[in-house]
Amino acid sequence: MEVTKTNFDGLLIMQSRIFKDDRGYFFEYFRKDVLKDYGVNVEFVQSNESQSQKNVLRGLHFQNPPFEQGKLIRVVKGAVLDVSLDIRKSSPNYGQWFAYELNEVNKTILWIPPGFAHGFLTLADNTIFQYECTNYYHKDSEGSIRWNDPTINIDWKIGDPIISDKDKFAPLFKDFVTKFN
Repeated sequence: MEVTKTNFDGLLIMQSRIFKDDRGYFFEYFRKDVLKDYGVNVEFVQSNESQSQKNVLRGLHFQNPPFEQGKLIRVVKGAVLDVSLDIRKSSPNYGQWFAYELNEVNKTILWIPPGFAHGFLTLADNTIFQYECTNYYHKDSEGSIRWNDPTINIDWKIGDPIISDKDKFAPLFKDFVTKFN
């Protein structure tokens, strides 16, 4: 497994070796020992999967401490533009975002540590998005930041995505007070 560090502390891009033959393919998408080599010692407690049509935007979501979540994410089918927003107030990248395309062909995996708001835009119909979480979903701890916030200015490369009312009316970044150090 090849791991690439990003300019955001703890945010990692992982690419597995894919073994293909006439039967199909095989690859490892998680290795605890590899993540540990990069200072990430995790235990996953919940696995999630979503399916979405093209141009669906989900996010930017997070869970506040003490129920914060680290996420190991990947696309099983289709493609997404994946975005992580640093909401750690002590981070030199606070308020900055990182975007990366994940798809069924590149099979790239991202590790998103706690302290990031996360969202994605589907780039293909019937996209299946899968992620492992380090903490359970806790409704009272969930938070969000508006996907099209002008302060953050994320380039989603789409003007009118399909979004939920929750995401449509999420707080603006200027009104957001982080609970992450």
